[in-house]
Amino acid sequence: MTGQILTGTGAVGNGGSYESSFGNLPNGTVYSDFAGFKSMAETDMRPQINEAVGMGFKALSSTAGGLGTAGYAMIPISVDPKVIDTSRKNTPLVELVPRVTNIGTTADYNNATAKGAAFTAAEDASMAEVDNTFDRYSTAIKYVYAVGRVTGQAQAGFPSYVMAGFQPAGGAVSPFSNAAASNAKQLDILLATRAIKEKEEDLIINGNTSTATEYNGIIALMSTTNTVDKSTAAVGLNDIDTAIQYAFDDGGRPNLAVCSSGVYTDIMKLLNAKIGYLQSTQKVFWGFSAIVLHTMVGDIPVIPSMFMSNVSGSKAIYFLDMSVVEMRVLQDLTYEDLAHTNDSNKFMLKMYEALIIRNTAFCSSITAISA
Repeated sequence: MTGQILTGTGAVGNGGSYESSFGNLPNGTVYSDFAGFKSMAETDMRPQINEAVGMGFKALSSTAGGLGTAGYAMIPISVDPKVIDTSRKNTPLVELVPRVTNIGTTADYNNATAKGAAFTAAEDASMAEVDNTFDRYSTAIKYVYAVGRVTGQAQAGFPSYVMAGFQPAGGAVSPFSNAAASNAKQLDILLATRAIKEKEEDLIINGNTSTATEYNGIIALMSTTNTVDKSTAAVGLNDIDTAIQYAFDDGGRPNLAVCSSGVYTDIMKLLNAKIGYLQSTQKVFWGFSAIVLHTMVGDIPVIPSMFMSNVSGSKAIYFLDMSVVEMRVLQDLTYEDLAHTNDSNKFMLKMYEALIIRNTAFCSSITAISA
């Protein structure tokens, strides 16, 4: 006889029913025969069958515990090997700002601030020379660190993990790629690397020498130079034209803009409302989509920063001539083991650097934008 036994909404085959009743006894086994009619001797295997079946049911229970472990499940916990960094931030400027080697603990450079004037003259006029003028600038290199420590027990007990979305591929809106961490120390190093890069991005925007250990970032370096101050008013397309004109008139050619996410969406709305004026997004050369402004100095891609304020009156956009923006680097990102103490390994990541804008007048900004 064949068929299925149905109970509730699920189907159970005859084989499964047999095993749940008789375990691994062969089909046709005489398991109860007190008179010995079939087995030629008194037979009663029901206690053993009940014990075996009881153990089987117990093993199938998700809440069953073993001997001495009452209240604990027999099913082990399986942890997803993928770890999500919920505090991650994009770091496009870390990659976009040119990195330039630097000798010494200060970045020193000269600017020509005035040229000897050219002039017209009458025939055989006297030739009086006019001096050129130069200014020397010096920026102190600052030191950025990330420090971690991993105990021996963690290194022995940690399985392999994958840091999901560890590294952004290119720019501000590009996807994040994963990175494998084979042990606890590698996982901690990955997180420390991400932390130091996010700190660098923050310093590029918000660094201020009012904190002695920081270098000035874009906001502090630009200050009020070539600024369209909105005094908590909304940004308009004409403000962009004005800001670009300021930089152009001072000899600059801005080719990158960075702003808060709020300003980014403000500009998107303005462009979408201006029928036929601009295409709001375009693929740009470093591999991610961004707003591209068509201006008097050419196309300027705009990237949003997760490190800029969206508070009304503090929103801003900065137009940068990247030919004068540099990260001067005494020592780039370096790993180093620290003193081994107790049963743990301590390490640090470090870099020595400072941001400079060799001439802020080549750049411009729109500041104090309302929400």
